[in-house]
Amino acid sequence: MSVVIIGGHDRMVCQYKKICKEHNCKAKVFTQMPAKLDKQIGSPDLIVLFTNTVSHKMVKCAVEEAEKRNADVVRSHTSSASALLEILQEKCV
Repeated sequence: MSVVIIGGHDRMVCQYKKICKEHNCKAKVFTQMPAKLDKQIGSPDLIVLFTNTVSHKMVKCAVEEAEKRNADVVRSHTSSASALLEILQEKCV
């Protein structure tokens, strides 16, 4: 399963990837808005939006790409490791 994480904290990127790897998921993490986010997202199975630490522009772009690629979108107000763990336990069953 491939996961794209939008938002979160820069210092947590390694932990996000580690948690995804433990659940047999490949992860891409975007904490900042890159130049062509829509091209870099790819075709994930799941998009996780950490809404507290992300711009509206990034959310809009991610949701549009999710609709195009028929990916699930999960929004979480907190960007903690435990929040990601909870999401993955629910979705990666």
